[in-house]
Amino acid sequence: MKSMTGYGKASEVLNNQKISIEIKSLNSKGADINLRLPSIFRSYELQIRNVLSSQLERGKIDFSITIEQNSDNAQLELNETLIKNYVLQLKKLGASLEQKTDNILELALKMPDVFQSEKIEPSEEQNFFLMQLIQKAITAINIFRNDEGEILKKDFEIRIKNILNFLTKITEIDPQRVEAIRTKIKNGLLEIETKHNVDENRFEQEMIYYIEKLDITEEKVRLNSHLNYFSQTMNDENSGRKLSFIAQEIGREINTIGSKANNYEIQKLVVLMKDELEKIKEQCNNIL
Repeated sequence: MKSMTGYGKASEVLNNQKISIEIKSLNSKGADINLRLPSIFRSYELQIRNVLSSQLERGKIDFSITIEQNSDNAQLELNETLIKNYVLQLKKLGASLEQKTDNILELALKMPDVFQSEKIEPSEEQNFFLMQLIQKAITAINIFRNDEGEILKKDFEIRIKNILNFLTKITEIDPQRVEAIRTKIKNGLLEIETKHNVDENRFEQEMIYYIEKLDITEEKVRLNSHLNYFSQTMNDENSGRKLSFIAQEIGREINTIGSKANNYEIQKLVVLMKDELEKIKEQCNNIL
């Protein structure tokens, strides 16, 4: 079992530059990939997206590359054209918002890509270096996801066990419930019979009808089956969606037991089962 929540980082030095890659991921229905790349690596955007989607599969994935100069002698130049554009845009924004435009140059110098260094032209060496570094970050985030998945699995096991224990208690209470209902119906019908002529066959038919209507045997069997199936599916890869579907079926059986039980003690146990199931459903959204 693997979580969609994770974090991975990798750093290496290439040509006097420290290149760091960070990957963060949260739960999402599909692969929602957001890239933050320096201009020097923008030509690799499609390749990076393909690698991330194939190896991380699902999740809201934030990927970033940062570059730091390791050498004091690194040649940095101001990108004057870009800075002028930043200043003009900031002035226009300040005027439209009727805000002071002091320290605009200071703000402009903090914007992206205002310093331009000697660029490394894309090469096979650079491509190999970048892909190796990305792979290290992906390995790190997958370790994180696996660890998170193990934590979630243990939590699922506890909550499934709790629901099974509640189901066992319901099974113990059920015969008394059925007998109480049977007695109640019988007494009610006997009271009617003393005042009116009641057909014995109809009497038995009505008794059977109401007992069957309130019977929860099938629901208990199906609920137990779904809980066992959920436990088995936790061991499958990429089981998040499947677990969510099974959780829905578990909820359907719990709701039916609650609506048919007509018993205070069973209703309390149903509420406890629903509470455990809601926590399971929430965590299913984080499973890959």
